[in-house]
Amino acid sequence: MPINKSTEYGNIEISLDAIANLAGGAITECYGIVGMASQKTLKDRGVVVTQDETGLVLNLYIIALQGIKLSQVVYEAQKRVKYVLEKTLEVKCNAVNIYVQGVRAVK
Repeated sequence: MPINKSTEYGNIEISLDAIANLAGGAITECYGIVGMASQKTLKDRGVVVTQDETGLVLNLYIIALQGIKLSQVVYEAQKRVKYVLEKTLEVKCNAVNIYVQGVRAVK
């Protein structure tokens, strides 16, 4: 179900796929995140977005950099994704769940 907003100039409809792309872009810019891991199909790009009455819930499946403090990197990534979505889309983000699917050494 897309997010609908109305302005004085007309209506705006933001699809969940667009939100997933925005969240994926925000998390891949974070230090210590080297990639995303698809969960269902190649289409989901490692981000699954659901919406309930009060806001968005995001599930992000990542591949992290080896040799980092994983808990701190994931916490900072959660904060960044939540901030980007709330400031860009002006919607409430209830949860940003991050699932580490693998660890990779970068050469």
